Amino acid sequence: MSNKSISSRGPLSSNEIEEIRQILANTYPSAESELDFTNPFECLIATMLSAQCTDQRVNVITSELFKEARGPEDVIRWTEAELQEKIKSCNYYKTKSKHILATCHRLLSDFHGQVPSDRTSLMQLPGVGRKTANVVLSNAFGVPALAVDTHVFRVANRLGLVTSKNPEETEFQLMDVIPEYEWSAAHHWLILHGRRVCHARNPGCHRCNLNHICPSSQV
Repeated sequence: MSNKSISSRGPLSSNEIEEIRQILANTYPSAESELDFTNPFECLIATMLSAQCTDQRVNVITSELFKEARGPEDVIRWTEAELQEKIKSCNYYKTKSKHILATCHRLLSDFHGQVPSDRTSLMQLPGVGRKTANVVLSNAFGVPALAVDTHVFRVANRLGLVTSKNPEETEFQLMDVIPEYEWSAAHHWLILHGRRVCHARNPGCHRCNLNHICPSSQV
């Protein structure tokens, strides 16, 4: 299903946006990251691994990886080939191994071995873009942030919360219609709705509790 043009119905009213927010909040009241981690370092590595990979697969990998890698000083003891072997069931494991090793070296050389808690510093780390930085800020440090992955991009556009062409536009438009205190929660609402209902192909419009307001609904 392609995104229907939002302009065919006009932009959502403030009342409609509020209704969408309330329905999502009530539908996913305990929404949180489905990645397993216990500290900012684990959150960073798990998030780097999660690109183009399911959280379930990442959790299988990190359940063993984090027994050996408690910090960047542990990771840099491995060669690239050794790290590849540990994460090889993850998509793009060769590129991710290279970035994780380089990031761990940078954490030790520039940040005293600690994961920085600001977006600018996080995005200086190899392989860490804006989305990954926002995930870490939100989940590891409790900083309000709206990370936009494929689910958030798709669902936000289909619902008419945004009319954007790329993740960065989506992030800034969502920040305009969602209050800051809900940014982190909204990120998880939209992800879960995309995973469970609003699939990329064959979206479950018939069982979606937003179909009465969604401009892309096929019901």
